[in-house]
Amino acid sequence: MNSALMETRLGGLELPNPLLTASGCGGTGRELAQFFDLNRLGAFVTTSVTARPRAGRPTPRMAETPSGLLTAMGLPGPGIEGFVERDLPWLAEQGVRTIVSVAGNSVEEFGELARRLRGVPGIAAIEVNVACPNVADRGRMFAWHPGAAAAVVRAVRAHARPGVPVLAKLAPDVTDIVTIALACADAGADGLTLINTMEGMAIDTGTLRPALTGVSGGLSGPALRPVALRCVYQVHAALPGTPIVGVGGVASGLDALEFLLAGASAVAVGTTLFHDPTAVPRILRELEEALAARRIPRVADVVGLAHKPAGHVPPQVRPEPPVPVPDPGETKEKPS
Repeated sequence: MNSALMETRLGGLELPNPLLTASGCGGTGRELAQFFDLNRLGAFVTTSVTARPRAGRPTPRMAETPSGLLTAMGLPGPGIEGFVERDLPWLAEQGVRTIVSVAGNSVEEFGELARRLRGVPGIAAIEVNVACPNVADRGRMFAWHPGAAAAVVRAVRAHARPGVPVLAKLAPDVTDIVTIALACADAGADGLTLINTMEGMAIDTGTLRPALTGVSGGLSGPALRPVALRCVYQVHAALPGTPIVGVGGVASGLDALEFLLAGASAVAVGTTLFHDPTAVPRILRELEEALAARRIPRVADVVGLAHKPAGHVPPQVRPEPPVPVPDPGETKEKPS
């Protein structure tokens, strides 16, 4: 498939294809670069950057579950200064389109992170991880409340460089994700990332105690995909003009196609990278093959197609190749 036909957009950000990494699953980028050229990605999404360095939670902080993975990492990282000095310049040198994920404990901290990134080159977009603890509200998450999520997005939009898209990453553990998405869009979000992990837990039957030191953690992987698809579908129905990055259990080209059909303009690959770091080129190839098999030449033509009435055929679908009709004269039996 012509690479130009795989192009997609997230607000004002043009991407050569819809495949991204999910925040926290690609390391600093150096780790994945050992397995494939990061420029094969539509964009690389960084691990959530915090104001100060963090060691994260003590181990064990990961546990496998049926069709999924539980993590309670605690956002380990070098902090904004270390990120700007070491990690971001390396990504810029490789020419990688970089979406910087930011996480904070207060509205003011989110705003300060955006201000610190304002003059830094090499940033394609900012992803606002509102699905992280809000210390000012007794450890609850901004993403649980429309007003709190909107306040964070508004602060980031006010301090971010004009023209740099701001994406709000939302959590599924809410009563109505559409209401929160609407609040974020009204506050200035140029797009939405759906979804972050879903809270769950596992118990080690050997120790007879929780498998994670933090007791509960975020569930990711294929087990999360039906929930993520439902969220993308609902939000796209309410906000058809707002770009969405679909995240949750993407392991194949057909998984990615499902998210596009539900309304996502781009799709992020996460947990799959832990056991298959070469997954992105494979998934991109499988997506191209899936579109070609359905005679759909452009990614843009399939976004939100599942919302159309049954029998709807997008205008860009290639027609079936004509079936050659034999010449009647050729079919006549020749005289002996």
